Amino acid sequence: MQKEETKFVKSTVFEGMTSIRAILRGIDAGTNGRKITKILYDKARLSKIGKTVGYLRAISENYGFSLTESCGQELDELTLGTSHGGVIAITEERPLPFLTEETKLSPDGFYALIQGIEDPFNFGYALRSLYAMGCKGIILDERNWMNAAGVVSRSSAGASELFEIFRSKPEDAADIFKAKGFRIVCADERTDNLLGECEIKTPLLLIVGGEKRGISRALLEKADQLVKINYPANFGASLSAASAAAMFAFEIARQNPNV
Repeated sequence: MQKEETKFVKSTVFEGMTSIRAILRGIDAGTNGRKITKILYDKARLSKIGKTVGYLRAISENYGFSLTESCGQELDELTLGTSHGGVIAITEERPLPFLTEETKLSPDGFYALIQGIEDPFNFGYALRSLYAMGCKGIILDERNWMNAAGVVSRSSAGASELFEIFRSKPEDAADIFKAKGFRIVCADERTDNLLGECEIKTPLLLIVGGEKRGISRALLEKADQLVKINYPANFGASLSAASAAAMFAFEIARQNPNV
């Protein structure tokens, strides 16, 4: 099996300080129950990363991880890329709570449900845009890319570890959000509502589907509003889920500046 395929199956190795800091911030905020068990650093780079290693050593006891000297070859073998900068974290899997009627949600918030994205990089790019634009949390089906957490964290610039993330059957999630007074907004082409020209106000649950399968009919039937992206060019295809999520997130933030 190729190295990339292995990492896509399961990865709890986090590359570089951007991802590691995101885990620590999530732990401090109470939104992330992931545990760092060990941090490895490249001893050959100590002259460049000495302050980072000193910081990690100072906080290691509080966060319950060990700090271990390693080498560049070992770090390269454990990671997908070479962007670790000489520091990686070995972690446990992150517990993802189930969304229930008792789950506390931001009453005026913007949440997103992502269905059917085909690869962890695209998933991570979507999370990155959603977090930057003020999305409060993510709802995922049981089958999702968080098993490739290290890859997702790298592509999302750590956003995946900062979000509140809940598991739920998509149709159940829509029902729960509706019961709490949220509108269900689906990105779909079968409507005259154009993104940028129609009102999209919070509180809302945005649903974005993957490029191949889109959003399931059962979810579309629960939508309060369908909205499409208008393509000025004769494109004949659709944007990636990550790009569509970014466009919707920007428009939601524009219309709801206090989100």
